Amino acid sequence: MEGSLVSEGLKFMTLGMGTVFIFLILMIIILNLQAYVINKFFPHTEIPHKRDDSTSHKDLDEEKRVVAAIVGAISSYRGSK
Repeated sequence: MEGSLVSEGLKFMTLGMGTVFIFLILMIIILNLQAYVINKFFPHTEIPHKRDDSTSHKDLDEEKRVVAAIVGAISSYRGSK
């Protein structure tokens, strides 16, 4: 009796794992096909960005302030240990 229960369990385990494996393989194939179709009909194009010098300096100053705040916070945290 025990042997048949174990063999039934192994059959169900194999069936379940096979089903999941087949599903994952099909999902990979479908996603690759979808990526191919999307790239074929909607190719990726770079949009040129227009740089404004007055805003780039403001952004650079803001970025420097953020970096300085992050560095200060890290050094303060490490100093408190």
